[in-house]
Amino acid sequence: MRVLGSHRAELGEGPGYDPASDTAWWFDIPARKMFLHQMRRDATLCIDLPFAASAMAVTPDGRQLLVAQDGLYFRDPATGALSLHLPLEADDPGTRSNDARVHPSGALWIGTMGWGSEPQAGGWYHYLNGEIRLLWAGVTIPNAVCFSPDGHNAWFTDTPSGKIMQVSTDPQTGLPVGSPRLFVSDLEGPPDGAVTDAIGNVWVALWGAGRVAGFNPDGQRIGQFELPVANVTCPAFVGENATQMLVTTARYGMSEAEISVDPLAGATFIFDLPFRGRIDEKASVPNRP
Repeated sequence: MRVLGSHRAELGEGPGYDPASDTAWWFDIPARKMFLHQMRRDATLCIDLPFAASAMAVTPDGRQLLVAQDGLYFRDPATGALSLHLPLEADDPGTRSNDARVHPSGALWIGTMGWGSEPQAGGWYHYLNGEIRLLWAGVTIPNAVCFSPDGHNAWFTDTPSGKIMQVSTDPQTGLPVGSPRLFVSDLEGPPDGAVTDAIGNVWVALWGAGRVAGFNPDGQRIGQFELPVANVTCPAFVGENATQMLVTTARYGMSEAEISVDPLAGATFIFDLPFRGRIDEKASVPNRP
């Protein structure tokens, strides 16, 4: 296990990976920074953004789709140029984006929340081909969104509940089918970001517990990875064969005294895996005009 870069994030989030460019990414939400790590060169680029962003997807034509505090933005990776694609809760300065992930259909699920984690201030949204629709309102801290490789199931959480939920999804559209049901609860810490591996196991970061825990599709615990920091936020599979895990962490809410005994808080970690993960699909967006 090793640390990528020297930055220590207040709130690291939204890691992902693009096999075409062999580039991993993640964000520090309150700092308005995006990080691009070129895997072969082992080099990390820090990009200052004009807004707070929390996640990103790659599009079929090579653009980057940023999930930001007030909407979805296209970013040209060659020039860094940004353009607003669609607003999302842009009329509410009290909310921002949080967790997001691409369904196997190319649909993007996006969670929003209050800047101060105000109860039920956010929601879960579904984006596909230029259209955003609300799935569920009244969400406090949306996290752990991930999908089965066949597109038939989604997992997600409202972190303060301590419960990860599961819902069936249409594999062609990524829309939920039926009502959510309990997947797992009684965890060692509040569930944060999550990802599924090649055979559909769910790996979830547990805030405050210093670990990423794994569960099979039946909700049975199958293993865990310990990290040297408490506040683990989100995992992602990276590398050519998805045999590495990148994990973001945070020092959000920590005092100077707490940081002094946990100096790696906010670091981004990477380590090898004994199994294969899976990489998110490209987000389905309208063709360029």
